[in-house]
Amino acid sequence: MPSSEPQYALLIIDMINDLEFSSGYQLFPFALESAQNIAHLKHTLKKNGVPVIYVNDNYGKWQSDFRHLVSHCLQEGVRGKPIAEVMKPEEDDYFILKPKYSGFFATPLDLLLQHLGVNSLIITGVAGNMCVQFTANDAYMRDYNLFVPKDCVASNTEEKNNYALAFMEEVLKANVTPSTLFLENIAKV
Repeated sequence: MPSSEPQYALLIIDMINDLEFSSGYQLFPFALESAQNIAHLKHTLKKNGVPVIYVNDNYGKWQSDFRHLVSHCLQEGVRGKPIAEVMKPEEDDYFILKPKYSGFFATPLDLLLQHLGVNSLIITGVAGNMCVQFTANDAYMRDYNLFVPKDCVASNTEEKNNYALAFMEEVLKANVTPSTLFLENIAKV
């Protein structure tokens, strides 16, 4: 990475999600709470010029696009609608559709981050023990500095989420400070 000063990007993983799968009801309350924290974090970071990148599953729909996915999740009767309403992207946000768990696998995410001059990632979203962790693993292998605010990540259970956060902190050297403390700390930099 060319710069030693942090150049951040906020990754929002799989928060545009209909949650219409067998364990979606289990994930919903944790994801909704995280969505509110991510929305606050996003708002504050964007005011400071930090790019926001939605990294989302394509759910095996190879002819879909991100705007169609957002539209689907905002329809009445969709379990994930309240989360999609909180997390609705803005026109200047970036997006990447991913075919598997990691935001880096078979996507242009790394190229976009290089183009933006990013060396530090703030990774948020669902599920902490799946797509967030797989993306963090791949980011770590690419030498990005990692921040995974613990109040901005959700899994199906608190136990699974805490395990994933502990792994990312210990093995991937991720800072898992809550988003409010994270924002205070970067304001001092």
